[in-house]
Amino acid sequence: MIDFKNKKVFKLSGEKVEKGAKAVKDLLISGEEVIDSYSSVRDRLVFTNKRVISINVQGVTGTKKDYTSIPYKRIQTFSIETSGIMDLDAELSFYISSVGEITFQLSGGSNIRGLCAAISEHIL
Repeated sequence: MIDFKNKKVFKLSGEKVEKGAKAVKDLLISGEEVIDSYSSVRDRLVFTNKRVISINVQGVTGTKKDYTSIPYKRIQTFSIETSGIMDLDAELSFYISSVGEITFQLSGGSNIRGLCAAISEHIL
């Protein structure tokens, strides 16, 4: 679960869109398509054309999962921090009314600028 009070940070690497689509296929509505996907060892962050879905795998066996849906229309502002020479990770932060800031840490190889453009297409 995203701990909104503690502004939990996930460190994620890009993965094939098909893997993210498979993970959320039962949650998608008519006309909704996966546009990007990132994962850590167990958790996943999936971007669709309508929302962001965070999947937190729980327990030893990993059968229990928490799904958090963040509709783009609820994101008031967002920011990105690109990777640098010494700091190889990129960050994506959302600011959501009555929730606060949520930050996701992405590996340096992520296309953070492309992700920014895709999010902008859906919230602007």
